[in-house]
This record gives sequence, C-alpha cells and structure tokens, in this order.
Amino acid sequence: MLGRLSLDPRKHLDPIGTVFMVLFGFGWAKPVPVNPRNFRNRVRDDLLVSLAGVTVNFTLFLLSLALAVGINGLLWKPELISAVGSRELISSDGAAFAYLVSGQGSQLTEYMRVPWLQYVQRFLMLFFSLNLGLGVFNLLPIPPLDGWHVLDDVVFGGRLSLNPQIHQIARYGLMILALTGMLTTLLSTLTGAIESGVLNLFLLMTGRV
Repeated sequence: MLGRLSLDPRKHLDPIGTVFMVLFGFGWAKPVPVNPRNFRNRVRDDLLVSLAGVTVNFTLFLLSLALAVGINGLLWKPELISAVGSRELISSDGAAFAYLVSGQGSQLTEYMRVPWLQYVQRFLMLFFSLNLGLGVFNLLPIPPLDGWHVLDDVVFGGRLSLNPQIHQIARYGLMILALTGMLTTLLSTLTGAIESGVLNLFLLMTGRV
C-alpha cells in the first residue's frame, strides 16, 4: 500500500493538491493505490471500488438535507416560512444559507423559534453542500477521477487503457479548468440542479412546499 494505509494525514498530502486547496478552496490528496489483481471480477469490482466513495457522499447528502428540511420547521417562525417559503430558507442559493453559513445567523434571531438550532442547521447546510459537491466532482468522467472508471466499466466494459502521460495531461486539464473558473461553473450548475430537485422532492413529501 506504499505506506498509505495510515491515519497520518502527512502520508496522503499531495503537494500540488494542497496548494490548490489553500489558493482556490479545491484540491486533492494522493490517490489510494488499488491492486486490480486482487479483484475476482475485474470490471465489476473496479466499478464497485469507484462507486464506494461517491455512494457515501450522496448518502450523506441525502441524510443531511432531509434533516435540514426537518429542522427548518423548528428553527424558523411560521410567519417567516409562510412569507418566503421553506425552499428559500434551506437551499444553498437562498438568503438564509448565506447568513447561517457565514456565521451571521445572529442577525436573524428575531425570526427564529429556537435560535440555538441555527448552529445545527449551519452544520447540516455545510455538510450537504460539501458532500454533494464531492460526489458530483468525483463522478466527472475525467481520469483519474472515479467517474472515468465508471464510464469505462459501464460503457466500455473496462477495455479503455490510458498510459500515465494521458493521466498527467488530464490532471493538468483539471487544473486549467479550475484556474479559469470553468470547473466551478460546471459544478455549480450540476450541484444546483441536483440539490433543487431533491429538495423540492423532500418538501413535497413533507408537505412543506
């Protein structure tokens, strides 16, 4: 495992990925090596490994968003919910999200039923947006991301084989997309659409539209 089977974060730091995290809020760690010779079924098992991380991300996204929908009715006064709607108070593009996540929720306490719940809601908002972003990013069909393996295994039956130079070029391509803002725009569009659809479904199911 190249010394990577460790909880020591220093073993997993990627120099360039760390610099990007500091400068742009977006980065990566060294990938954990997987030995395909241990697979019983190469295509199936590679697909399962590739989907493991994003499955956790999307599961945590769904759970934390569902909890945020539930807490929303306890946090805010009914008059505010009736006036602006539950979606505006939960969605990451809503005004309440900006206030709570930036730590300025105290400015809205007059509209709250249980003010201390703002800290719980703040955590849930950060948690669901972070996990959704990670899940969507890792599913982009660009090597070496998990989405590339999913595309290869599902569409091409694991027959695609790229040399290390292509993987390096793809990594630099991701850097260029990040530096130009194109990656942020793409991720914002995708995560916004998914979050909106799931949130609307949850609100419809709970009768809080």
